This record gives sequence, C-alpha cells and structure tokens, in this order.
Amino acid sequence: MSDSVYKIIDLVGSSSTSWEDAANKAIAKASGSLRDLRIAEVRKLDVKIEDGKPAQFRTNLRLSFKYQD
Repeated sequence: MSDSVYKIIDLVGSSSTSWEDAANKAIAKASGSLRDLRIAEVRKLDVKIEDGKPAQFRTNLRLSFKYQD
C-alpha cells in the first residue's frame, strides 16, 4: 500500500426538505468535479425559518478526498 495525501474542504448544502437531502446535494455536487471522495463529516446543522416554519435546511460538511498521483 502506498502513502497517500488527502485534502479537506468545507461545503454547505441546502434543501427545503431535510438535512440529509442537503448533505446528499453537497456530496453529489462535489463528486461532479472531485474524484476519490473519502469521508464527509457533518460539522453543523441549521435551518432558516420563515413565517414561523422551517424553510431551508443547511448541512455544513467537512469533506476529504485523495490527491491523485
């Protein structure tokens, strides 16, 4: 097994449905331009409130991916 180097970035996904959907959207978007995604760590969850109701769920992720050789 060879040594590896990983990069870590922060992403925020949003959804009007759920925090899980927000995370899925962020990961799907990242996978479009990044290869070899490894770990997504949920750092923070929040929700925007409009008229006393949840309007937008946001999931802040720390995502790691392997540098390509």
